[in-house]
Amino acid sequence: MYTKQEIVIQSHREGKSQRRISGDLHISRKTVKKYIEEYEGLLESGLSPEAAQSVYFTTRPAYTTSTRSKLKLTLEVQQSIDHLLFLNKEKRALGLRKQLLKKKDILEELHRQGFEIGYTTVCNYISRKEALPSVREAFIRQLYNPGDVCEFDWGEIKLYLADKLVRLQLAVFTSAYSNYRYAFLYNRQDTLSFMDSHVRFFRVSGGVYRQMVYDNMRVAVAKFVGPHEKEPTASLLQLRGHYGFSHRFCNVYRGNEKGHVERSVEYVRRKAFALKDRFTDIEEAEEWLFKALDKLNGQKQSLTGKSGLELFSEEQETLGRLPLSEPVCAEQIQLRVDKYSTISYSANRYSVPDHLVGQFVDVSMLSNELHIYYQNDKVSVHKRSFDKHGWSVDIEHYLSTFKRKPGALAGSLALAGNAYLKHLYQTHFSEDPRSFIDLLTYCRDNRITEEKMEESVKRLLTTGNGQLTTEKLRALLGNKEASFQQLAEDTICITARKQLSVLSTLMH
Repeated sequence: MYTKQEIVIQSHREGKSQRRISGDLHISRKTVKKYIEEYEGLLESGLSPEAAQSVYFTTRPAYTTSTRSKLKLTLEVQQSIDHLLFLNKEKRALGLRKQLLKKKDILEELHRQGFEIGYTTVCNYISRKEALPSVREAFIRQLYNPGDVCEFDWGEIKLYLADKLVRLQLAVFTSAYSNYRYAFLYNRQDTLSFMDSHVRFFRVSGGVYRQMVYDNMRVAVAKFVGPHEKEPTASLLQLRGHYGFSHRFCNVYRGNEKGHVERSVEYVRRKAFALKDRFTDIEEAEEWLFKALDKLNGQKQSLTGKSGLELFSEEQETLGRLPLSEPVCAEQIQLRVDKYSTISYSANRYSVPDHLVGQFVDVSMLSNELHIYYQNDKVSVHKRSFDKHGWSVDIEHYLSTFKRKPGALAGSLALAGNAYLKHLYQTHFSEDPRSFIDLLTYCRDNRITEEKMEESVKRLLTTGNGQLTTEKLRALLGNKEASFQQLAEDTICITARKQLSVLSTLMH
């Protein structure tokens, strides 16, 4: 307003030129010309100088922003946001709605890519793009004492393991005081996973909270007694008795009464797996989860100014002492070994040594493993399969049978289940299965790992000792370096003698 007045006054009252006014006021000549022409337009419309000044001097300058280019929201930034929104669309199509990127996550990803842009700009662009409604929820801030309350909940997650979409369960613990979060991945939301997750969490925390809070999950609530009372399951009672904590259940359909963990499940799932959801196996996915949790717990919290890890370090001093031993989280059953030397559990088969056909064995089921015992001796360990009609077979369990039936080796499931041994057999022992069986028997009896055998095979093949044989491998696998050196020296000597013989013939 002041600039407009000065331009008009200096032009019409003082008679200064546009160049002079531009220099005195240190503004562009184009701006000076624009304001003078606007004022003169009012005069030409028939207004008196007094009326024109009254109208023009009280009207604020208007700027046209419709054609102005976006300084921060460049085309490159828009393309990056569109790509992240497309990833969200793909996840919705696959049913992964709980792993969508939120606007804040998109902002963090843009910053990671090196773009300088504000949250409001990102929100406005996404709102225009998707026309999403804005619904806000009110939360009540609670106060907790250190070590008093820890909340637990399950959350479903879908990941690609070995390029196969698998539904997994996320067990999440959240400290009510420090907001420290920790989580584990399981294949099922069952009793064994429930107990195992608590054992692992208390191991990580180094102490026991005074109260654990749960919603009405079936692994914690055995049955309802009246309208509000719930009876805990045997597994929860076992954990309570061992660790000495109390528990509290939320009301039906009131998971928000836990306060923290409802949002923690969504928060951990989104932060850990929204951008990366492909892994080779569940172990790799869980390692990625732990790294994401370390990063989340290390971030400063807006309400306290401290990180979850800092508050948790203070809280650890108030936690209850851990018991000297951990509870056994396993289910014990007895099964009979069938004619294929396997036991059947939950529509899947697991192999045991072939001399146990027809015998009863004791099976200890853990959350992710099966331990099989015969007369108190552990005879087999298998990773649990959560498919249907799967076979988990160890070729070492069938070596005695293969010695009597060597022709059955080539087409056996036991050999097909081990890619390296199958390749080794087909490449070097397909004409002599008995030698291959003897080699596997030697490795089993001497506890030689597959990695060591693979290394030995490579060493023999690189020395040019001719055909790969069981005798050569056994000499090397037995850590008889002298024998291996002798093999190499014999080859050199033989070659040298041949060359000497040729030279002697030429000389004569």
